Amino acid sequence: MGILDGLMGNASEMEIDQVESELKDLLAPAEKVEHAYKLIRDQIIFTDKRLLLIDKQGMTGKKVEYHSIPYKSVAHFSIETAGTFDLDAELKIWLSGSSMPILKKFNKTLNIYKVQSVLAAYVMK
Repeated sequence: MGILDGLMGNASEMEIDQVESELKDLLAPAEKVEHAYKLIRDQIIFTDKRLLLIDKQGMTGKKVEYHSIPYKSVAHFSIETAGTFDLDAELKIWLSGSSMPILKKFNKTLNIYKVQSVLAAYVMK
């Protein structure tokens, strides 16, 4: 991921093995990371059991919030593809009981359809 992409809030794909190693204390037994994306310092992790949103806070990023969302809590979601002048794609996820979506932006080189497909596979089980 380039510096410009990071400053613009775009996400890029991460290596699964590295993510599983970093999250070994958070993952349930036999839980597998399927897809992982990095957004500046934050991460969006799709496991076979849940969606993890990792928010590194403060100047140093030592304080970290781990937001765990069971796929059954996802009420609905949408994607918006990148355009000619709008260079980023968006994923919006609405949780049960919440009127405001979680919004994540991805750069144009990332396949937003793949991200949507992963989420759809788990939400529609």
